[in-house]
Amino acid sequence: MINLAVALKEAIRQDIEDVRNANHEKLLERNDEKLELMIGIGDAQKVLNQILSDEISNGTDIDKFRDDVDLLEFHLRELYTLNGKLASIVLPVKEMYRQIIEDITAHNGGSLFEVRA
Repeated sequence: MINLAVALKEAIRQDIEDVRNANHEKLLERNDEKLELMIGIGDAQKVLNQILSDEISNGTDIDKFRDDVDLLEFHLRELYTLNGKLASIVLPVKEMYRQIIEDITAHNGGSLFEVRA
């Protein structure tokens, strides 16, 4: 799960750079990879929860997993922060494009495309 989180963090870092450089093609190319990583993290979380539950049921002191869980938490918090950075960049760009489209449609009588018959 840690490896998945690290891979997703790297993909998001690349997204941030590509958004800044307006490299939209690479952003789109990475979408499937990021989706697979997110699904993998969700699946790994279910497995981890089951393992920890089984260990608790067997009377195992789960403190022996503390370092691994702390490391996982660190990476997930960093992933959360990176997602916030990406959103803070993407949302203004989205708003800018929305405003451009609204301006264009306002000048064209409410229609982006002129249709001639």
